[in-house]
Amino acid sequence: MGSILIVTETSDGKIREASHELASVAQRLAGPLGCTVQSLVMGSGAAPLAESFAKKGGGQVHLAEGEAFAHYNVDAVNAAVRAAVAVSQAELILFSNTPSGWDVAPRVAAGLDAGFVSDCFKLDVEGGKVVFHRRVFNGKLDATLRASSPVVVATVQPGASAAFAGTTEGSVTPLPVPLTGIRARFVEVKAAATRGVDLSKAEIIVSGGRGVGAPDKFPEVIEPLAQALGGAMGASRPVVDAGWLPHAYQVGSSGQTVQPKLYIACGISGAIQHLVGMKTSNYIIAINKDPDAPIFEVADLGVVADLFEIVPALTKAVRAAKGG
Repeated sequence: MGSILIVTETSDGKIREASHELASVAQRLAGPLGCTVQSLVMGSGAAPLAESFAKKGGGQVHLAEGEAFAHYNVDAVNAAVRAAVAVSQAELILFSNTPSGWDVAPRVAAGLDAGFVSDCFKLDVEGGKVVFHRRVFNGKLDATLRASSPVVVATVQPGASAAFAGTTEGSVTPLPVPLTGIRARFVEVKAAATRGVDLSKAEIIVSGGRGVGAPDKFPEVIEPLAQALGGAMGASRPVVDAGWLPHAYQVGSSGQTVQPKLYIACGISGAIQHLVGMKTSNYIIAINKDPDAPIFEVADLGVVADLFEIVPALTKAVRAAKGG
């Protein structure tokens, strides 16, 4: 195999955490495939970012530098990726499954006449070939895919893998990008009001489900435990559908995929749509009155009890242990 190419994203002058997760995926696959890891970093004044990423799993980094890359522009990014693929001879091109990834990855695949697999939560190597895992039918089933094309473009869910934690001997080379035929231009960024948190980065999440009973119980019962633990509050889809919390708090196949060190599920029965978004958490505690709730199938510790007895007591114990 030629190489794996990581297409990075930047935000607020930094390479996004999701791109560091792609580095972890690429480095894990490179050994079994017998290939190199290469990356594309784009931006204006982005040389320091490229140097840093080269040492954090990016391998050989191709730097597309210039004002055309100061802000996201689908035509410019498409051109840069095509140029990087030509130089790297990449046979696997990885994007994050983000809005910009959704926008440009299919265009790249179509332009290269390559295979395309979206929204992967895991990539493996079997028999010297990459195997792609993604969820289908709204998370009810896991599909295992093998591409027949020599070149494949794939998008990977943010939060599905930990960020690359080691150091690598990388390098940075300038990448000339032909920018003819650019049809789009950047006008401005309009940021929506901040709602909730980025749960994909939270190390501790306390989530509530329909068993919490009412919207006012979240700030009374669930949120205090999350705050006591120094974590974030999450929710299941029925809670969001009922309008109890904004969508930003939703964990699951139609919300955020999370992988915290600790996940506490309170009053969540464990529908498959929720499980697919949190079952790779390092340690899962489930609190539910129903001993047959599916959430217990993925829990490391299950508590069959009334959450209104357990959660406040646990919050009090955590605060006492912290001297609060």
